[in-house]
Amino acid sequence: MMRIAHWLAGILLVLATATASAAESRDGLILTQAGVERIRAELGNLPLLDATLEQVRQEVDAEIAFGIDTPIPRDFSGGYTHQRHKANFFALQKSGALFKILEQEKYAIYVRDMLFQYEAMYADLPLHPQTRSYARGKLFWQCLNDANWLVYAAQAYDLIYDWLSAEEREQLETNLFRPFADHLSVDSPQFFNRVHNHSTWGAAAVGMIGLVMQDQELIDRALYGLEDDGLDTSAVDNDGGFIKTEGQEAGFFANLNEPFSPDGYYTEGPYYQRYAMYPFLIFAQALNNARPDLGVLDYKDGVLLKAVDVLLNLADADGEFYAINDGQKGMSIQSYELVTAVDIAYRYGGEDSRLLSIAQQQGRVQLDDTGYAVAAASRDGLALPFEKRSANYSDGADGDEGGLALLRYGDEELSALFKYSAQGLSHGHYDKLSLALFEHSDEVLQDYGLARFVNIEHKGGGNYLPENTSWAKQSIAHNTLVIDQASHFAGSYEIGSQHHSQLNFYDASNPAVQVVSARENNAYPGTELLRTIAVIKDAALAKPFVLDLFKASSATTHQFDLPFHYFGQVLDTNFDYEAQQPLARLGDANGYQHLYLEAVGAPSAANAKFSWMSNNKFYTLTSVVEATDALLLARLGANDPQFNLRRDPAYIIRRPAAEQALFASIIEPHGSYDRVTESALDSKSHIASLSVVTQEDAYTAVAFELTTGERKLFIVANQQPAKAAAHALRIDGADYRWTGPFLYTDR
Repeated sequence: MMRIAHWLAGILLVLATATASAAESRDGLILTQAGVERIRAELGNLPLLDATLEQVRQEVDAEIAFGIDTPIPRDFSGGYTHQRHKANFFALQKSGALFKILEQEKYAIYVRDMLFQYEAMYADLPLHPQTRSYARGKLFWQCLNDANWLVYAAQAYDLIYDWLSAEEREQLETNLFRPFADHLSVDSPQFFNRVHNHSTWGAAAVGMIGLVMQDQELIDRALYGLEDDGLDTSAVDNDGGFIKTEGQEAGFFANLNEPFSPDGYYTEGPYYQRYAMYPFLIFAQALNNARPDLGVLDYKDGVLLKAVDVLLNLADADGEFYAINDGQKGMSIQSYELVTAVDIAYRYGGEDSRLLSIAQQQGRVQLDDTGYAVAAASRDGLALPFEKRSANYSDGADGDEGGLALLRYGDEELSALFKYSAQGLSHGHYDKLSLALFEHSDEVLQDYGLARFVNIEHKGGGNYLPENTSWAKQSIAHNTLVIDQASHFAGSYEIGSQHHSQLNFYDASNPAVQVVSARENNAYPGTELLRTIAVIKDAALAKPFVLDLFKASSATTHQFDLPFHYFGQVLDTNFDYEAQQPLARLGDANGYQHLYLEAVGAPSAANAKFSWMSNNKFYTLTSVVEATDALLLARLGANDPQFNLRRDPAYIIRRPAAEQALFASIIEPHGSYDRVTESALDSKSHIASLSVVTQEDAYTAVAFELTTGERKLFIVANQQPAKAAAHALRIDGADYRWTGPFLYTDR
């Protein structure tokens, strides 16, 4: 901090004696003149902003010392030319901010010289030599990354606009910026005129440069899309998603309206919501400053600002986003997109003091008006904790296409994520009614996420790998029911995108018994799936547990597989199993071709118990089974010659032939292991038995007994789940009456 204070003292002296390098004219899009003046007046008195400014100065000074390099493009993601052009656009924006705040001309010179270096090469650049993308850029292998470049370059251009001469501006706009915007839009309608995070970046890029250039045509193109794009509305791109359906609108407002539900949930899931939030919010901030008449931040009842709260809540105890659909694990609130999102949401969303604690965790802010607001409020001690909560987020533009439920107990002692959503556009996975489970930040039952090594050139040029389609998207890769070894909707995007699951009920009013239930009628023709998940904290047990009831009903006989993707080592089972040698694949398609069958067991009692240890914690899965069931131990890695997949284990309960099936299980965390003292605490399950005591269309009831002898009963209303609905059920000679969708009681 002493170093920062010493540097800032020198800067303050320079600012006190410096004169503006250019006469004031128009206001900036992101960093306004009023914001600049506030920041300058309080430099040295804003710890978060001061630290950010010093970090950015060091980064940009290193780039200036390195020299400007704009190589001829040749590489996929992760290669030198890709990474160099990416580093350039970050450096452009940061250098522009430094110039505006510090008034040191070297930063404007750096921006100008780099932009003119791009201007000199752009006219002669062909499409990128790598041909994998459905929409090739010129600087990058896909238009998406070119749009990233223009979003940042537009900000840099805005920040030095008044410093440049009129002749320089005309040259840049004529030879670089306008052709760049045209390539992203009119030359690439399959990229621009769609609803997808790609086109959000495209709209923001074209719109941002349009605002700087005061080009109304570009602004309208960004906001409303191309009027006549000539696209085949039935086409599907090689990214796996639709281009544009007949009659569908395009542009920024369409991308703002359709993927977001009224709650602020983004249909592609939190990983891509995080990625899309930057163009959504930075363009919205620019429009709010330049075109407040559009009311972008108020659009759809302020959905963009709601979305920030949703995204922060869809993170685990370590701030890492839950892997839903295509999502790389480890992406977190520390990403630069979330720094932008938190600052803008604080400044324009009513100055919610909970966001200040997130900004403090991030340790940096935007170098603009929003960053100043966050830094000043943080300095003044206004931060409040951001307490994550249970939530049920609707999916779909109107909130009527399923959703995503999150059941949290305590300080994230146990968190269950239940997906009953729409498809999620091209990044969606075929996993209706799937479950992921976390103890604090540790995955207990995992969603695999995506099969991609982002920006690691060695692995498919840093792009999506074939196994993303053949494994990660398939239903068997998730903790959900699979019928006849076929994925939901036959693994077809066209079919899956037409359907969504239906909420039966969600109730988190009692923190000790939180329940969600949903049904799916289209994943398999002629079959209804109904799953109920309860997170329960019973006073008789030290830790909360999950009760899982998965019901399938069909008119024909099927094979049912229910996988549980766990981590760690198997400790114990109450059934015998036979290890398989040699290892064989579990199947030939739909993800099964990637699973080795390591062992096969058969039930020896009415319950199958499976215990494992992960992250020095113990877990037991107790399931009601039938004599004909098969208990399979599998491991990922088959049919994977490039070693693109992790070697993760799975436990699968298979019912080989049935028309109706009910899978009832308790997932029980218990105890811990200390590797220093080498002591195991509470390593045994506390569930003595679990049984189904009622199984009918209207009700499902299960009873379980603890090792202490205490007996518990859980009943769920499958058909009349209204909160005010009264129910009565007789079980084993005892009458039970209750109001609401479920009952949990001593028996």
